[in-house]
Amino acid sequence: MKILIKNGYVIDPATDREEICDILVEDKHIVEVGQNIAKDADQCIDATGCYVMPGFIDLHVHLREPGFEYKETIQTGALAAAHGGFTSICPMPNTNPVIDSREMVRFINEKSEKEAVVHVLPVGAVTKNQIGKELADISAMADEGAVAISEDGRSVMDPALYREAMKIAKDKGIVVLAHCEDRSLVQGGVMNAGNKAEELGMPGITNSVEDVITARDILLAKETGVKLHLCHCSTKDSAWMVGKAKEEGISVTAEVCPHHFTMSDENITSDDANYKMNPPLRSKEDVQALKEALRDNVIDVIATDHAPHSEEEKKESIKVAPFGIVGLETAFALTMTELVKTGYLTPRQLVEKMSLNPAKVLGINKGMLSEGAIADIVIANPDEEYTIDVEDFVSKGKNTPFQGKKVCGKIRYTLVDGQVVYQA
Repeated sequence: MKILIKNGYVIDPATDREEICDILVEDKHIVEVGQNIAKDADQCIDATGCYVMPGFIDLHVHLREPGFEYKETIQTGALAAAHGGFTSICPMPNTNPVIDSREMVRFINEKSEKEAVVHVLPVGAVTKNQIGKELADISAMADEGAVAISEDGRSVMDPALYREAMKIAKDKGIVVLAHCEDRSLVQGGVMNAGNKAEELGMPGITNSVEDVITARDILLAKETGVKLHLCHCSTKDSAWMVGKAKEEGISVTAEVCPHHFTMSDENITSDDANYKMNPPLRSKEDVQALKEALRDNVIDVIATDHAPHSEEEKKESIKVAPFGIVGLETAFALTMTELVKTGYLTPRQLVEKMSLNPAKVLGINKGMLSEGAIADIVIANPDEEYTIDVEDFVSKGKNTPFQGKKVCGKIRYTLVDGQVVYQA
């Protein structure tokens, strides 16, 4: 099948292309990029006024399957990804059973092949059942196709065990996705420690909960030489440490989620668990530092930490409800609205942080629109305004603090392997 994308503003940092031109797709690949392509095609997409970008890659999602299919499935999560312009997603291993073996990685691969409309790239656990006592079979999971290991949802608190995992990951050429949280410092906290937590009568989570493990993991990465990627950075000191680590030549990258650069704890005005996530919404000072770190390319990636929960679970008090919000279907619009339209990021930087850089972190041949590349493409109108409405979500999860927020930036088409999998 041939698809011709006409008159779009193509943004492809990998080839240093930013111009209005056409893209011809045949079967799974891009076969031509240039001006005024006049070849016959089975489908012609008029992308006038739209950005044409390499498909977004989300390094951090929770698809909940197996074990929590009432929250999300591989099928519904992949549909939500396509709705948000993501063509590749990395599901975290904190399912039930945990993705901690060759067999469980194979399960994710086989299930995704049958049911997912986007590429699903499995992430294996660091320890068996994520208990933190004994290493999972990291080598076997990597051989089966796991692109990374992570203990997301918690940290490996035993540094010697974690160091050994890093050595194996380095040997297998896969990345470590680090959830930085010192569990001994959490002490029942449910939102950012500060005036707002005191006002609402909620136990607070201090910045040190994240910062202590961020420092530890960077030092372990320095010692082992592993490729370390810090998930969902939320504090000014985490951003500062990433910058210092890069100055030293340590192989460290980092991500920020849209909720952490869009909202602070001051946005929480009542006991509403749709504002409860881990790490929590931080102070305005932290938010500003994250924006600047993204602007200055200290922080490399924008990821969602898409974490669907049921409506019943999120109706509970912040004190008892589960952490997490959905993000796949709002990430592009929030990034456009909060960072591009305000001048923190250029459109090219958006593409770098949502497409090219995530591909580089994983070491996969994606995130580009060059001739011969796999035709994973997103087409979006950067100026189209709309109001976020959970009733429009295809994810099972509707848990978001952004309900009713006016944004700009609408996904019009998502192509995976040269096939249209979403059209607005």
